[in-house]
Amino acid sequence: MPFVRPVALSGRTPGEARTFYDEVGGAETFERLVARFYEGVAGDEVLRPMYPEADLAPAAERLRMFLEQYWGGPTTYSEQRGHPRLRMRHASFTVGPLARDRWLLHMRAAVDSLGLPPAQEAVLWDYLERAAHSLLNSFED
Repeated sequence: MPFVRPVALSGRTPGEARTFYDEVGGAETFERLVARFYEGVAGDEVLRPMYPEADLAPAAERLRMFLEQYWGGPTTYSEQRGHPRLRMRHASFTVGPLARDRWLLHMRAAVDSLGLPPAQEAVLWDYLERAAHSLLNSFED
């Protein structure tokens, strides 16, 4: 999936481009999303082994920075890690249908916990679902 920064959904005024990041609440929203997601991952027997760190905090920080940048927030991810290259960065892990589905299960719970307006929730979920499917690199579980 190419790395393309989304355009603002609404609220544009001359000289000001509001991004999706701004519209959903900025850093606080993405911190909550990622924290809730990794609460699920921490106890997941399929996903947890994919995280080599003893602590999930580094992975959570990377995901938060990536999502913030993708949706129009700070560019910290690229400044610290370069281009996202999602498929390359995940290639060393076997991502089959079961892992994808478990990832989506925990991300769905995280998205639902945000209480976003339906239009914003749909935009966010559409991207996350497509991203999860794009990272499949095995069709066996």
